[in-house]
Amino acid sequence: MEVDRADGRNPNQLRPLACSCSILHRAHGSASWSQGDTKVLAAVYGPKAGTKKNENPEKASIEVIWKPRTGQIGKPEKEYEIILKRTLQSICILTINPNTTTSVIIQVVHDDGALLPCAINAACAALVDAGIPMKHLAVAICCCSAESGYCILDPTKLEEQKMKGFAYLVFPNSILSVLPEGSSLVQGEPMEHGIITSVTHGAMSGNLSTLRVSVSHL
Repeated sequence: MEVDRADGRNPNQLRPLACSCSILHRAHGSASWSQGDTKVLAAVYGPKAGTKKNENPEKASIEVIWKPRTGQIGKPEKEYEIILKRTLQSICILTINPNTTTSVIIQVVHDDGALLPCAINAACAALVDAGIPMKHLAVAICCCSAESGYCILDPTKLEEQKMKGFAYLVFPNSILSVLPEGSSLVQGEPMEHGIITSVTHGAMSGNLSTLRVSVSHL
């Protein structure tokens, strides 16, 4: 199906990506990540001794603080914090520095669509910059579904508003650093088809095959 996008991209084409690390001198690790006009800064502090209440002291803890561009944090931002925390916990090795807390601060610079995937990518780069032990890297992407059934990747803010549903998906960048030697399955499913995080809003009924093709080239 022919899809016309305002910026001239193909349905499965991402916006230009840019990443810079070590941009904040007082943080243990930092990164800026932009996808088109969407830009996020991530700063990592820690690991610091001690964990918060209800956290397992036998493992390292991840704390995520989301800072919107303007105004106070609301319900969507709190949901982003939870999703981001669970995603980062799944890719970090939490047994190496038990009873410690690593804080990840997300500062939104500009939101022009696909904000959460941009923040996940920025946080992952900042953790690498800070030297936090990780099982593997992660690649986050947003896919939208229109009323007519077609799907697009990496939508702008305007495109998001016109879609009937969208999904945030986070994939491992490599199976080699995740699986034991000789193993190719995780709970019976090939790891290369695995998803670390999946968040959907609205109805997703379109063909998602273009998504897998594009993510494999990230």
